[in-house]
Amino acid sequence: MLIKIYPDNPNPKDITRVVDVLRAGGIIIYPTDTVYGMGCDITKTKAVERIIKIKGLKAKDAQFSFICSDLSHISDFAKVDNSVFRLLKRNLPGPFTFILPGLHKVPDYFLSKRKTVGIRIPESTIPLAIVKELGNPIMTTSIKDDDELVEYTTDPELIYEKYAELVDLVIDGGYGDNIASTVVDCSGDELEIIREGKGELIQ
Repeated sequence: MLIKIYPDNPNPKDITRVVDVLRAGGIIIYPTDTVYGMGCDITKTKAVERIIKIKGLKAKDAQFSFICSDLSHISDFAKVDNSVFRLLKRNLPGPFTFILPGLHKVPDYFLSKRKTVGIRIPESTIPLAIVKELGNPIMTTSIKDDDELVEYTTDPELIYEKYAELVDLVIDGGYGDNIASTVVDCSGDELEIIREGKGELIQ
């Protein structure tokens, strides 16, 4: 299923359709403020396992980030001290993935060996509206392109052609970006930028 959702003003009925798919254990592809992402409700283990298969990964190597709706939502899943909270507040919503110490509420698939978790709050109305209505975070993993020159697929119709048989719903939210998020590790004593992406960190 391909549905068009306008990012300027997402139609609540369309958001409900997407959430119904997620609650039933479905997989969706959706726009973010960076690249198109594939995801599911983080509590639906079978859906997470399907995504691992689609991505051609081994379960033990799978480490996915997920999208929260706001800063208070993050504190349900990760340990955030005062200095990190201020950093998040300065930079979110935005094109960042923050690596934080995970709490016991985080499903195993999302925790690294170091018990850290990657969390995003994109500056993008569609995924935030989905997460708010769903009540749970949604997993996020980038849609890669097979072409080595083009790292990410940006056209939702081409994404649909490629993934229609593999996922349950694709959201056409307009053209995506071709630069992924900046990944910032906040789990150690000092901040470390793991991947330079679209976001420029305000420290």
